[in-house]
Amino acid sequence: MAGLLRRVAIMAAPIGCVSMMASPARAASEINTADTAWMIVATALVLMMTIPGLALFYSGMVRKKNVLATMAQSLAAVTLISILWVAFGYSLCFVGDGPWIGTLDRWFLAGMTMDSVNPAAKTIPESLFMLYQMTFAIITVALVAGSVADRMRFSAYLLFSVAWFIFVYIPLAHWVWGGGFLASTGVLDFAGGLVVHLSAGTGGLVAAKVMGRRHGYGTENLSPFDLSLAVMGTGLLWVGWFGFNGGSALGANSRAVMAITATHLAACAGALTWGAIEWSTRRKPSVLGMISGAVAGLGTITPASGFVAPWHGIVIGVIAGAVCYWACTWLKHRFNYDDSLDVFGVHGIGGLTGTLLGGVFATSAIGGTAGLLEGHPQQILIQFYGVAVTFVWSAGVSFVLLKLVGLFVPLRVTREHELEGLDISQHGEALQ
Repeated sequence: MAGLLRRVAIMAAPIGCVSMMASPARAASEINTADTAWMIVATALVLMMTIPGLALFYSGMVRKKNVLATMAQSLAAVTLISILWVAFGYSLCFVGDGPWIGTLDRWFLAGMTMDSVNPAAKTIPESLFMLYQMTFAIITVALVAGSVADRMRFSAYLLFSVAWFIFVYIPLAHWVWGGGFLASTGVLDFAGGLVVHLSAGTGGLVAAKVMGRRHGYGTENLSPFDLSLAVMGTGLLWVGWFGFNGGSALGANSRAVMAITATHLAACAGALTWGAIEWSTRRKPSVLGMISGAVAGLGTITPASGFVAPWHGIVIGVIAGAVCYWACTWLKHRFNYDDSLDVFGVHGIGGLTGTLLGGVFATSAIGGTAGLLEGHPQQILIQFYGVAVTFVWSAGVSFVLLKLVGLFVPLRVTREHELEGLDISQHGEALQ
């Protein structure tokens, strides 16, 4: 009899385990307080990257008459994309596992409870995961504005931002992070080399080409109004990037620390490399060059940060400083496009480079995937595939959207308003 009872207990044990995992109490107990605390901090850090970080960084590099208008674009991205993300963006990106797009099951966060979790982040509340991913969508849309600074009509910017978020960002985020076809192919993008940087840089490049160059480009002095603002913005972006890359581990763990370490080292190496190149070619390292190199290092390490060792961050940062310097000088002049704040040269080329380098340096002991150096050369081809899909999709859709928006409102302010400044012409305000 005792033996029979023991056999019954053993047979019932798996059933008990399944029922515990399916119960709300079990779901609640899986939420980890340390992970939750870290992700709240990371969410705040990434939001800080847009306002005040990107707002200061961008506005410090435009002329005085366009400072407020440039800040307004970052502020508008925060307010507009936040509402759209809650309405349908989060659900289409991260709910459902279709190869092309998610579902609307979480429309306006329907069904989300205090205890619910997303399968992609099982140790933090789903509402926190939703907020964290919201901050990525915000800064991606805000980044695009840098390519058309000084000349885009505010109403056109708002319409284009909404459309670009829906038709470029949402599909890419689902394809790479939401279980879409790029994820199933094995493309590595830890924190946004494709979804954020390459997509925004490509969209910005297309917008700059469609809208044309600023009046006086190449003939007049278009130097920055106040680089001290840009330096402060760089500092906020740099610190915020710890949440950007470290938070993408989705927990308070060693992988987050490794990502943060590689991120910081890449920024340092990028700043030093860009400054050294200027020093050797122009005899003086500019402040603008050093902060550009730092941001290039940060953007380039982003897709690889959770897959590589810290020393890889130094190598990637050096490559980022050199490649992005080349893109912002030779490449830009060779093709004669006016990317006002070098969004494509820094973020687009940086995201592309970092995605490919992730396939070279990926370390299985850190990210679970081996790269070229560990005997898995196929990963390079997979990364190329992700780059090609992202570039073609962002470029093609951005072009179509700009043409469609142009049918409703002029994309560009008039020549008189551009010369007057967007602060006055678009917002009726100006710095004294």
